[in-house]
Amino acid sequence: MNLFWTLVVAVSMVLGGCMYVSESAERESTLNVTAIDVGQGLAVLLEWDGRYAMYDFGPDSVGVVDSLVARGVDTLDWVVLSHFHRDHIGGFMELPGRGVFVRRLYVGADTSCSFFCDSVLRVARSMGSLIDTLLRGESVSFGEGVNGLTAGGNVVAGAECAFDECPRFDVLWPTRYTHVGENRASVVLLGRLGVGKLLLTGDLDSVGERQLLEMNPTLSAELLQVGHHGSAGSNTLEFLSRVSPEYAFVSVGAGNRYGHPVPSVVRKLNLVLGDSARLYRTDLQGSIRFELSPSMGVFVP
Repeated sequence: MNLFWTLVVAVSMVLGGCMYVSESAERESTLNVTAIDVGQGLAVLLEWDGRYAMYDFGPDSVGVVDSLVARGVDTLDWVVLSHFHRDHIGGFMELPGRGVFVRRLYVGADTSCSFFCDSVLRVARSMGSLIDTLLRGESVSFGEGVNGLTAGGNVVAGAECAFDECPRFDVLWPTRYTHVGENRASVVLLGRLGVGKLLLTGDLDSVGERQLLEMNPTLSAELLQVGHHGSAGSNTLEFLSRVSPEYAFVSVGAGNRYGHPVPSVVRKLNLVLGDSARLYRTDLQGSIRFELSPSMGVFVP
């Protein structure tokens, strides 16, 4: 074969390989993560392969439930409520009247159940939702609810696909039933899909962050939900540096009376991210969508 045809064959093989890789990437099921603009509160919509779940529910139905209805979502596989402050659970109370059903509700192990706690549980029971408590060492996945984990981190029940092919949310916190106060008892989830990782911390404070790092010395995530709306009582430089996110988002209300996110936290985030454009804020940009790809990690569509 002369040099010309050798080059033609080589180029064809390269282009064919690129096309195959591109088509394979397009066929991947990505995890869509949307920080819904709910004002001063938190609501994160998780969507994978036509299934939906929520981490927290904002202060009321405006934004979160309206967004679900607009998308045609009438069933949520599961909802995790990080803790029972109104700015994280208010929208949940509106679900029965809006025709949205929750299969499973997961709550933290905070034993100081408040009025809001009682109200949430009452609403969940009215929908016929299964209710369970999350502790470190458990995992939540789409379709099958909560799964026990072995010490080696293998799912022993409820898996519907291979480890790296479907998203799994490992519970990192709390470690036990506690009465320390709701922020510090926030349920912390580490979502995984292939090489992509998402860390959801609710309103976990700096004491909780330190203990989380002690138990997870190699903790890292490409995408971080900034704790407690960017409060100075969370988001220590050590925590942010160790997690070392590529992107971060703050769910916060415009002109909120707390001054969230506080300037010191914004400075720390910009330092860790290396580019202020990688910090997203619902008060400035509205609802924000990210994608986790099994092969490419986190990206902004």
